[in-house]
Amino acid sequence: MFAKKCIHWIITPFIIAGLIYFVIDLSSLGLCWLWPIFVSIGIFFMIFFRDPKREMGDGIVAAADGVIREITDDGQYLNLSTFMNVHNVHVNRAPLDGTVVDIQRIKGSFKPAFSGDAGENSRVMIDLDTEIGRVRIIQISGVFAYRIVPYIEVGKQVKKGDRIGIIRFGSRVDVIFPSRTVNHTVELGRKMKANISTLAYPITNFREEESQ
Repeated sequence: MFAKKCIHWIITPFIIAGLIYFVIDLSSLGLCWLWPIFVSIGIFFMIFFRDPKREMGDGIVAAADGVIREITDDGQYLNLSTFMNVHNVHVNRAPLDGTVVDIQRIKGSFKPAFSGDAGENSRVMIDLDTEIGRVRIIQISGVFAYRIVPYIEVGKQVKKGDRIGIIRFGSRVDVIFPSRTVNHTVELGRKMKANISTLAYPITNFREEESQ
């Protein structure tokens, strides 16, 4: 299964390879080696834009494949940040049930996603209204990111594990919770798989604790 809105990336290199091999005679120019290159590009895109079926994990699940690169809690917000490498699946998923209340696309730089300044990169911020309050998912581009493509819109109700978008050739997803609403189960360097790995568990009595 391939990611939505990405099939043309896969088909185009194979079409070009077919034209070069069957239609355009490049042997006289010594360029017959071009068609295997486009076949290789097509195979790479097949791997990169894969979207496998996943079993559902426990609790609040990871929104992205990759490695936990940052865990911060300033007393107001808890940020769990996942860095996606080129070999990871780049389709992102909803970590828990909620309603999409806002989607913002922000233009920015294209710095390495693992750098401290990557928060200023081009990004899409998705706000979900959930049982634990407002949860924000930030899809952040990297050096070679082409485009962030959301699959959802404002007002849509999403279930845990629903596909919410893809970062084409991109590279980092932050999930931000209100502090003291969840117990996270991850540590720096932990490998994650979207929809399978548990990111955190909700604290069901957090509203009672706040009122005391």
